[in-house]
Formats: sequence, structure tokens, C-alpha cells
Amino acid sequence: MTLVSLPGLGDMIEQISEQYNLPSNLVQEALKEALLKGYERFRRTKEGSNRQFADEHFDNFKVQLDTNAEGFLILTTKTIVDKDKQDIIDADLEIPLQEVQEQLGDSDVQIGDSVLVDVTPEQSDFGRMAAIQTKQVLLQKLRDQQRRLIQEEFKDLEGTVLQARVLRFERQSAIVAVSSGLGQPEVEAELPKREQLPNDTYRSNATFKVYLKKVRETPHRGPQLIVSRSAAGLVVELFSNEVPEIEEEIVRIVAVAREANPPSRHVGVRTKIAVDTLERDVDPVGACIGARGSRIQAVVNELRGEKIDVIRWSPDPATYVANSLSPARVDRVLLVNTEEKQSLVLVAEDQLSLAIGKEGQNVRLAARLTGWKIDIKDAALYNEDEALPNDTTAEVEGESEEPLTEPSSVEEDTEQGVTTETDT
Repeated sequence: MTLVSLPGLGDMIEQISEQYNLPSNLVQEALKEALLKGYERFRRTKEGSNRQFADEHFDNFKVQLDTNAEGFLILTTKTIVDKDKQDIIDADLEIPLQEVQEQLGDSDVQIGDSVLVDVTPEQSDFGRMAAIQTKQVLLQKLRDQQRRLIQEEFKDLEGTVLQARVLRFERQSAIVAVSSGLGQPEVEAELPKREQLPNDTYRSNATFKVYLKKVRETPHRGPQLIVSRSAAGLVVELFSNEVPEIEEEIVRIVAVAREANPPSRHVGVRTKIAVDTLERDVDPVGACIGARGSRIQAVVNELRGEKIDVIRWSPDPATYVANSLSPARVDRVLLVNTEEKQSLVLVAEDQLSLAIGKEGQNVRLAARLTGWKIDIKDAALYNEDEALPNDTTAEVEGESEEPLTEPSSVEEDTEQGVTTETDT
């Protein structure tokens, strides 16, 4: 058999494997595909206009690497036919019975059998253009293999938290390095502007945790990792990591509402999270807060001082709505229209601004958390004879952002962004 020499083939495969973080078997597969494309280029160039090849013509060929002899062979499968050589229509597909018997010295072969034939060109024939084609295809195949591995590696990690390190900036996006696990090589991910937090500082080599939002397949760039710092799921995952009771499913996160990009720079980032438990002896809010606020403080620190209200969920809508307006104390909740989920909340005058929140943020998040429309009114000004007051102080339509589990009300340390439970 003719062998096209590739000096240092074994070392080359090993170096490429390390450079692209790919197993050697995948590198060999990529190299085989590239060499086959190079052979196709060689054949098309050699035979020129004398022959037109169909697109699938070279599907019948394969490359065999020999790392010991440092070279490769081109092989094809041909069908044995009862024809003379001059009568063969396509020599790439058919071979005369007599020729096979002469070459193999095997009289047992029969017409219709398949035989593997060496069609490797001479070293000098495999020209410069074919070599260039091989190199270009190899690089593309290696990139394709990398992307395929990334997609397989991270697809199952969607919706989890990863450690990230800032590499550089492209337009308004931060390009970060993330890893799927201990000892695994880092890969690049994009943190778009809309997924960033206003109170984060994205310096080169800065590290923080991100939420893997999506592994997106793009036509030209392959799999692309999109990560987020603003997703409500990041808060959920951080609590799950900090609170063993959540990991053990003793405490459930029922719902979460987060305003990561407030409408005004005068309003900070804030989250409300509703929790519940089926265990009578477990306080779900206390479990999330931890001794002296240690657990919730770890989450707050990771989110750069974000204010977080942990509340107790209740199956009773009135109680749930009251709890959701924490840290404000609620006097009374009236369910005005249960079908359309409209509620009226009465609070003392000194609790009015606290219940509404700066620029309406508190009541807005409460409405999203519970899914109820919330009107807030000064209890002293409420006239019970009115079916529905017209002079409500605030009205917000709520859509629960991420139903997961459920709330109890809390007092908020406005400096630290930590909440503690109070009686409703």
C-alpha cells in the first residue's frame, strides 16, 4: 500500500488535543475528515473538466491514519463486477473480478462482493492546494468539535449557577470565562448588558457567580453560552446553595419576584422571595435567614448589597398579600374580586409610604409575587360604605414571576438589604 507521509503525526495529534482541549480520538476524526476533503480537492483538480463528480461521490471513501508509520491511506469500497477493465463505467465504484483475483490471489471472491481498495495518491501528487484545503478543513472541524462538546457539556447545566471571571468587553457585553466543574477547562460565555446588575463592577479578572440562562445555537458561531446576573433564578439558586433545608426539600421556594433593573437610578435592586414548609417544627423564613442573618447575608454579599425580603407563603390570599408587602405592617386585606384577583389593602398612615415603597417598588414586587392586583389605602380614610374606593393611593397589576414555593412578612435592614420575620 502507498502511504502519504505525515512526519510527527502522533505528536501533532497530541499537541492539537491539548491546544483545543479535545480528546485525541476526536482530533483524529477531525483530521480524517480534513484529509478526505484534501483528497477530494486533489481529485477534482487533477481530473478538472474531464469529469463531473456528484456531491455524494466521495462518501464511499475513507482515511486510515497510521501513527506508528506516521502517514495516512485513502481507501474506498468497490463492488466486484463481471466486466473487463475497459468496460468499467466508474472505477471508483467497481472493480473487475479478474483484477481482484490477481491482486488478492483469492479465487473465492464472487461477483457482487465488496472489497476495500487502496487509492492513496503518490506523495508528490498530493499537491499544495490539497494541503491548504486540508488545513482549512481541519481548523473548521476542530472548532466544530469544540462547540459540540461545549453544547453537550453545558446543556444539562442550564438553570444552574456557575463561577465566572471577566475576560474582556465586546460592545456592552462582558465576556466571561466559566467552567462546568472542578478540573474542567474554562470556556467563554456572554453576559449581555440587559443581564448585568447596576451595582456590579465588571473589571478584568473580577469573579462572581452567574446564572446559566441558555445554551444558544448560532448558525456561524456555534453554541453560545448566555449567562445572567439579573435573572430571578440566580437568587433562587444562591438560596438553594446556602440553605440546606431547601436542598433537602424541607423548605420550598414557592415564588420569587425580582427587579434587577429598576426604572430609576434612585431605586435599588430588590427581590421578594416566598417560602413554605410542610414541617410543623421548621420556620422556613428563619431557615433562609440563618443565625444572625448569616445565610441571607451570604446571598446579599454575592449580589452586591441587593435588598431581599423573605416572606412566608400562605394558601389564604389575604394573608399572602399582607405578607408580601413586608416590611410594612398591614391592618386589613379585602379581596374585592377573587376572579380578577383584585385586593384592597388598608394600612396605617405611617405605614403607607413603606407599603408602597420608593417609586412604588415594594407594592409592584408584591403584586408580581402574589399575582394579585393591589390597591393600598390609608385605613383612617377608608369608608366601608364604598364598594370600591376611588382614591386609592396605589394600584399595581401583578404577575407572579417565577412560581416555585410561598411567604411571611419581614422587617428590612435598609443598609444591609437583609430581612427578618415579623408577625403579620
